[in-house]
Amino acid sequence: GCQMVLNLDGSLASIVAAFREDGLSLISKIWPWTSKRAWQLLGSYAAFEAILQVYMPGKRFEANPTAAGNVPVYKANGVQSLIATAIAFFACWHFGLTTPTEVYSLFGEMLAGMSVLAIVFCVFLLVKGHVAPTDEDSGSCGNMVYDFWWGMELYPKLGPLNLKQFTNCRFGMMAWAILPVIFACHQYQRDGYLADSVAVCVALMCVYNFKFFVWETGYFNSMDIQHDRAGYYICWGCLVWVPAVYASPALYIASVQPPVRLGVETAFTIFALGCLSIWINYDSDRQRQEFRASGGKKKVWGKKPVIVEAQYKVAKDGVVVTKKSILLASGWWAVARHFHYLPEITASFFWTAPALFGKLPPYLYVIFLTVLLIDRSVRDDTRCSLKYGKYWKKYCELVPYKIIPGIF
Repeated sequence: GCQMVLNLDGSLASIVAAFREDGLSLISKIWPWTSKRAWQLLGSYAAFEAILQVYMPGKRFEANPTAAGNVPVYKANGVQSLIATAIAFFACWHFGLTTPTEVYSLFGEMLAGMSVLAIVFCVFLLVKGHVAPTDEDSGSCGNMVYDFWWGMELYPKLGPLNLKQFTNCRFGMMAWAILPVIFACHQYQRDGYLADSVAVCVALMCVYNFKFFVWETGYFNSMDIQHDRAGYYICWGCLVWVPAVYASPALYIASVQPPVRLGVETAFTIFALGCLSIWINYDSDRQRQEFRASGGKKKVWGKKPVIVEAQYKVAKDGVVVTKKSILLASGWWAVARHFHYLPEITASFFWTAPALFGKLPPYLYVIFLTVLLIDRSVRDDTRCSLKYGKYWKKYCELVPYKIIPGIF
């Protein structure tokens, strides 16, 4: 996909025409074979992020208990690691260790290498799950293909390194945070000025990713972390798909020659609407997080919150235990059960909008995210229905829509 952006000008018509002319042989023509230098950059980045995750100071954070009763423990050092990563890149550029143009040029080669390495990593997780699982939150379904795809361990560790935190946050999300900045620096070096289209796209991505790392402890209690096991489905996605697709709008916009010129009014409008979307997404997550931390006592929008007090059962050492939970039906969470997905989709649209609307491929991430979040809302509803039973039915009566009120 990234090579099509670079080699075929991000044009869907050009992509279709090229496939008609060359057939499947086009893939081998544009596929970026990896190189020693690409591996050096990739390995340096991965090792640096692993070191930051383990050794960068941060507060201890305990996530929600698992079904087996284990309490996942994290070091919350995301913001510190983000700042250290940005400083490290500019230091490497300053001292001649690499340049934005080198990273831009070798990006496809790094993804090609990572595609292979990610599969090897997932095989390692499969073997580890069978031979040396980290804790009781592990198991096989009896089908090796499904075990490879879905994963066996919920929270695998390699020594002090939490592998899911590494793949999801420190490798995937951190790559998405730093790559747009690198692409913008490349465009600046190439053209001698920073295009307003690139500035708006990259600035919105920076705001969003900074928000992510500020809120990272909330992510540790999300569906990705709590319920999706560490297998090909999530690990390959975080190691390869996130850097390739999530950063693709910035890659495309920085690649366009001559750069798109938005003008002050258009640039400001897109940036403002994007920031508003990101703030609503953050505020809705914050609202629910503070509600849970207060045990349901914190007011929501100045009023006592509407609460559904739910019960569910978990098994620990062969004993079934009844536990309690509280579901919020006020504030943003009275609008829709997964309302926070809507501003996330609109934010992705606004940081892609500087590409304008002449070509479809730059909007791959927006389309993918919309499908992903709709599917996730359905899966999450199914899981909650099985977990909470009649209590979830009561909650759905109070909040009848999944994402968009009145529509879905």
